[in-house]
Amino acid sequence: MGIWCKNMDNQSERIIIFDTTLRDGEQSPGATLNVDEKLTIAKALARLGVDIIEAGFPYSSPGDFEAVQKIANLVGTQEGPTICALARATTSDIKTAAEALKPTHKKRIHTFLATSDIHLEYKLKKTRADVLAIVPEMVAYAKSLVDDVEFSPEDAGRSDPEFLYQVLESAIKAGATTVNIPDTVGYTTPGEYGALIKGIRENVPNIDQAIISVHGHNDLGLAVANFLEAVKNGARQLECTINGIGERAGNAALEELVMALHVRRQYFNPFLGRAKESTEPLTGIDTKQIYKVSRLVSSLTGMVVQPNKAIVGANAFAHESGIHQDGVLKNPLTYEIINAESIGLTNNQLVLGKLSGRNAFRNRLKEIGYELSEQDLNKAFVRFKEVADKKKEITDRDLEAIISDEIQQPPELFKLELVQVSCGDHASPTATVVLRDAEGKELTDAAIGTGPVDAVYKAINRVIDIPNELIEFSVQSVTAGIDAMGEVTIRLRHKGSIYSGYAANTDIIVAAAKAYLNALNRLCAVTNNQANSDLQNIY
Repeated sequence: MGIWCKNMDNQSERIIIFDTTLRDGEQSPGATLNVDEKLTIAKALARLGVDIIEAGFPYSSPGDFEAVQKIANLVGTQEGPTICALARATTSDIKTAAEALKPTHKKRIHTFLATSDIHLEYKLKKTRADVLAIVPEMVAYAKSLVDDVEFSPEDAGRSDPEFLYQVLESAIKAGATTVNIPDTVGYTTPGEYGALIKGIRENVPNIDQAIISVHGHNDLGLAVANFLEAVKNGARQLECTINGIGERAGNAALEELVMALHVRRQYFNPFLGRAKESTEPLTGIDTKQIYKVSRLVSSLTGMVVQPNKAIVGANAFAHESGIHQDGVLKNPLTYEIINAESIGLTNNQLVLGKLSGRNAFRNRLKEIGYELSEQDLNKAFVRFKEVADKKKEITDRDLEAIISDEIQQPPELFKLELVQVSCGDHASPTATVVLRDAEGKELTDAAIGTGPVDAVYKAINRVIDIPNELIEFSVQSVTAGIDAMGEVTIRLRHKGSIYSGYAANTDIIVAAAKAYLNALNRLCAVTNNQANSDLQNIY
């Protein structure tokens, strides 16, 4: 396998998109996903057209093993993406990864070992000689189990380049077909990172036998810029996440990388050996799926996309300045370098109404990317009718909110049966809640708070007695208008771990109650099954 990725249709070079939303992205505090949620995202990533899905870290927990195995079985089809599993450079990790990947047609084991002196001394307690012995042995073992092996020298950005060259050479010689260069702590600048990739191309004798990949964090806000500089210097695989989620400040954002390469392809074409004026895509991504997948990941992880986020933020295509508005009305190119429709963002307003039937509902969901089981469709249709009775116009955003609220939720250990509040400027906010537990028992309590939402949360806490700290409460309108559905996203902390919750409703108090209960259900599920806790702080 050569260093370049060839487009099978025209044999031109292109960039490989390696998505690690389900592995590194899930390490965002509070973004833990269950197996079904991971599978939903994996299917969306396949529709998006990513080349490789890093589905998880199988050795870390039975839950992660099950998720990787299920994704490998249902998404890793012959026509689908390569399914990748992460493994430390140990026989147990690598063997477990191979076992989880068995059902997929195209499988990759991604193994890693730190190479920076600070990691060797303080984390691994190993010498450089130890690393040079371990890497080829573990890569060769992985190669004996699968054909496609990726090796990462963790913290490559702070490693001694001369030592890094030796490690990479030994990994490729042992069978690595991709070598990944992680900027694990987001420390490097674009010039430094580009020079590192260039140095690897010039000083690793067998580098032409492997693809150079890049993985980087956004601690200094430079991850995307670093990757684009790496592309100019020979990197041909980009490891990224939807919405840039991940450890600490996150990873390089897939949507920003893809659209930068799309909008500026005439600039990047020569670096990939193409004619400058070539209009061939530089990636295999279906850009019209970007917005949809961004919304899906945001709702399932509880990680709200900030309004000014590039490409997928609410303000990305909004113009308030009179000068800007005038220019856009005359010609959108005056202030817009991206057509909103190119990422799947449309102005489709009236989609369905209260007289719409089940078949129309099913077809519209399919058009916007949701294929539900008969049971889930029935559940969502009942909720659709409830919302349609309160709203004249149901938009795609409303449908997405309904699916997120009704289908893409954790198991309901506790279900909200009733919430009632009393409040006013001269009254003490009071809330009564009725919950139903998994055994069908009704649980009722009431509380007074500083406001209606505080009162609701205090009442719920009296029923579900698990100490927690509410650290984030966010309310957004799904669409415009007084009858708009409101989305509530919350994050709470319990014993150092963060849990997120999401809900949507035309009544914002009901949405707030459901979002809080959603987070508590996640917390209870983890508390009841500590064996499923994931290893943290990798990469």
